[in-house]
Amino acid sequence: MTDDPVAAADAVVAAVDPGLRSPGIESRDVVLVTGPWLAGTTSLIAALRERMPEHTFVESEELGPADAPAAVVFVLSAIAPVTESDCALVDLAANHTDLVIGAVAKIDTHRGWRDVLAADQAILAERAPRYAHMPWVGVAAAPEAGKPQLDELVELLSARLNDPDTKRRNRLRAWETRLETVMARYRADGSGADREARVTALRKRRDDILRGRRLSKSERTIALRSQIQQARVQLSYFARNRCTSVRSELQEDVSGLSRRRIGRFEKYVRSRADEVVAEVDEGITKHLGDVARELGLTAPAATSAVQRPEIPAPPLKSRRLETRLMMVLGAGFGLGVALAVSRLFAGVAPGLTIAGLVAGGVVGLVLTVWVVGIRGLLHDRAVLDRWVTDVTTTLRSSTEQLVATRVLAAEASLTSELAALDERESATAAERIAEIDAELREHALATARAAAVAERRLPPLQQALDAVRAELYGPAPEPSGNGSMRARTDA
Repeated sequence: MTDDPVAAADAVVAAVDPGLRSPGIESRDVVLVTGPWLAGTTSLIAALRERMPEHTFVESEELGPADAPAAVVFVLSAIAPVTESDCALVDLAANHTDLVIGAVAKIDTHRGWRDVLAADQAILAERAPRYAHMPWVGVAAAPEAGKPQLDELVELLSARLNDPDTKRRNRLRAWETRLETVMARYRADGSGADREARVTALRKRRDDILRGRRLSKSERTIALRSQIQQARVQLSYFARNRCTSVRSELQEDVSGLSRRRIGRFEKYVRSRADEVVAEVDEGITKHLGDVARELGLTAPAATSAVQRPEIPAPPLKSRRLETRLMMVLGAGFGLGVALAVSRLFAGVAPGLTIAGLVAGGVVGLVLTVWVVGIRGLLHDRAVLDRWVTDVTTTLRSSTEQLVATRVLAAEASLTSELAALDERESATAAERIAEIDAELREHALATARAAAVAERRLPPLQQALDAVRAELYGPAPEPSGNGSMRARTDA
């Protein structure tokens, strides 16, 4: 062993791996007094500063994360045994220090403190091998009556701090912690544990993108098909309903037609047919535009010119035989009326026979003309009524064809645009998936490289750790002084 205990401890590690030069901590010649809240740490550190002015006593807030105290006094209350949080606190405080002394405080007010001390000793010894031979003392730093009971702790601290092997063991303990930390990091890097959360998140995002693409495509296709079917049914019903309504209006107009309005009725019917076709076309455009907006697509273009239905003229002029027949019948009816009127005059006043004949002839002629005219008007109304029915039937076929043509064209246009949109979204999703796959490959390569480095570095580090533990847990001479450590064996 060399005269420098720190160099001697470093030589143990350097003999195995010359590349390891320092555990990365700064040893400070101070004593850390720490413990859980209300354990009596403040009163104990004040009493130790008064009893041992040659040493520096500090609390945990006065040390940095890379500072290692020469000794740790871990204070626990005599009220109850140590808890899991207390064990974690002593692990943190003694991470780089081998000399740890347990102090059960307030023994002046708790008669069962020895049972608590034994329980604390057993719990910590079971927690880690390094605590198996950890010395324990009872203290009363600020008793309610009598003098402070610190003699055993002061003697133990003085003996252990003056022991030349303490610095070496503290350095070895720092090396043990450092080697365990480095090896744990190599193992974590080699297994990819530190990347597992990120890799899991990337895989989940990749699955979500693929699932979202499938669902989005299916939902849009189904929505488009459903909307087109609904549009076809609703627009066909609208066209039929509009034609039926116009037929009722025109037939009502036919029933009240006069002779003078018959000539203008054909033009009126044609204008009404054009209005119906324009209304149906406008309704188709609006409905298909609503469908496109609901699907997030561009509305189909409206037709520039709507083809009017071919409507034949009403057959009002091809009735010569009927006219002749009506004239004969009307003449017969008028002759009969004329004879009746002349006989009426002859019966009333025989001198008025000639006047009766003239009056009867006039009345018969008037009635003949009236009968022939009325019969012709009723005939024309009947012809126009049938013509209106034919016109609305043709109009219905034309509008239904317009609906079918426009809806079919809209379906083709919207389907094409939807396919283009799906293709763009698929390209975007493919780019995102490619980025995720590239990052996953990078993580896999980094994990493989880290595993190779760990495979190369772990054996010498393990050898160095075994050498350090052999020095710490192997047979060691018992230093002089009360409460000193006995020889330890590796657990």
